[in-house]
Amino acid sequence: MFQQQYLMWLAGLILLVVAVLSWRDSHNPRRFTTGLFWALYGLIFLVGDWTTQLMSALFGTTELGTRYLHIGVGVLVVAMALIAGCGGVRLGRYHQRSDEEKQVSARRLGNRLFLPALAIPVVTVIGVLAFNHIPGLQEAVFGAGNHATLVTLFSMMIGCLLGWLIALKLTHEKPVQSMQETRRLLDAIGWAFILPQILATLGLLFTSAGVGSAISHLTENYLAVDNRFVAVTVYAVGMALLTMVMGNAFAAFPIITAGVGIPILVLQHHGDPAVMAAIGMFSGYCGTLMTPMAANFNIVPAALLELPDRNAVIKAQVPTGVLLLIVNVFLLYFLMFR
Repeated sequence: MFQQQYLMWLAGLILLVVAVLSWRDSHNPRRFTTGLFWALYGLIFLVGDWTTQLMSALFGTTELGTRYLHIGVGVLVVAMALIAGCGGVRLGRYHQRSDEEKQVSARRLGNRLFLPALAIPVVTVIGVLAFNHIPGLQEAVFGAGNHATLVTLFSMMIGCLLGWLIALKLTHEKPVQSMQETRRLLDAIGWAFILPQILATLGLLFTSAGVGSAISHLTENYLAVDNRFVAVTVYAVGMALLTMVMGNAFAAFPIITAGVGIPILVLQHHGDPAVMAAIGMFSGYCGTLMTPMAANFNIVPAALLELPDRNAVIKAQVPTGVLLLIVNVFLLYFLMFR
């Protein structure tokens, strides 16, 4: 049966290949640290049930083995942070075609260039629909149980593989060149590539540490939340600010909602929880527009487009983010307490 860890292993294998190509790139002034960064990241993806069982066998108990495994992964993450913080991830040489060759290839292929990219969402949608409507297909591939997330990820993987094969057929390139392009994109994005995963983990840590309860205590004792408008403003602005810190509105939402939304807006002021949740999440998105921590939205596009100012996207979005946040405060105030 297909398991989700197989997808993690595939991602880890690709990162290890990128690491080897980086080590072989003599044009990269930091090839050893660049390769080490991606190798460490690849090793983290290879961690799974087999490593837990191995560590448990080494240390005698599952609890002790799991604890040391978590410590080991933490050490790898710290090492990656040190490499990135010291400027250890740099661009190299990627065996690309010249600009003239790219122009000739683009004219030859025309709109067919979009086929690999379009194949990914099309195959993903077809796969999800097939798994959900063909009786027995989901159980045959994944086994018994609810596999909603795995169905989507598996279908997307098939779409990516098909898009890759179409791209190779259209461009007549060798598979190794696709790995060079993968390395080029990863090196261009750099440390920001790992931010979504790190920030998602940070959200879990904040929730487990009781940050929501601490925010609730501070809000109730030091702010005039008896006033509805103040309470609404605290909730919306708090969502935006914590999203700016964490880079992800989904990570900030349970913390602010548990600390301010439910105890103050819903229980104390009897607001509509549906309106609170919808507009509260939108307020978080306002913070997403204004932070470099949302790397996949704000830093990655600047890196891929090779903009001279890495914060150009954020600077362009700040006025929109601030205006939307102000509008959200008033929307919450007038719609939540009807």
